[in-house]
Amino acid sequence: MNQDTIKSTFPVLFGYLPLGMAFGILFQDMGYPWYLATLMAIFVYAGAAQFMVIGLLTAGAGLTEIFIATFLLNSRHIFYGLSMLKKYGNWSFKKIYLAFGLTDETYSLVTTIEPPDKVKQKDYYFTITALNHAYWVAGCTLGAWTGTAIQINTKGMDFALTALFVVLLIEQWKKIKQPLPFVIAIISSFSALYLFVEQMLLLSIMLSITLLMVANFVKSR
Repeated sequence: MNQDTIKSTFPVLFGYLPLGMAFGILFQDMGYPWYLATLMAIFVYAGAAQFMVIGLLTAGAGLTEIFIATFLLNSRHIFYGLSMLKKYGNWSFKKIYLAFGLTDETYSLVTTIEPPDKVKQKDYYFTITALNHAYWVAGCTLGAWTGTAIQINTKGMDFALTALFVVLLIEQWKKIKQPLPFVIAIISSFSALYLFVEQMLLLSIMLSITLLMVANFVKSR
């Protein structure tokens, strides 16, 4: 495993560990066994959706409502995946896992950082995806273990996600250096925040994607 590859995932490591621990603590506080937090991290692997599930379970939501809400929240990954189909190569076990593990943070890394010399592109992407997944599983597991032993005030821990996205935003700017996507993202975020406060994140993402697609279509004509 290339040392540079590991270093490139450090921003995600420092974001996923505290966030995963916060999820594990909150999930365990609901009375579920600690290992369910680990299983969810392994097989669901959706940070925002996992936190949303905690609120839905607390509110007594059924499986159908949880499924629909999770699908809508994670629908942005459809567009992520479509943009990576050719980059990830032919279908194989690695490509299936790469599609499963394509989180916001992983997408940001694989679209901005070039593979080191003598490292195959697909192996590089696979390693980054697996490391990020491992960080999330470790954080959720540690949080669940900690929650069984002591009471912790998790207030403010969610800021780690904001800090992580700031770091990834800077990396995206260094790579792209085109203002249009960032301007569209800012306008969409403030528009969604003003019009739909509770659904701000999901709507701003969908609005950004729509505007970018329209901009690319107009540009190509």
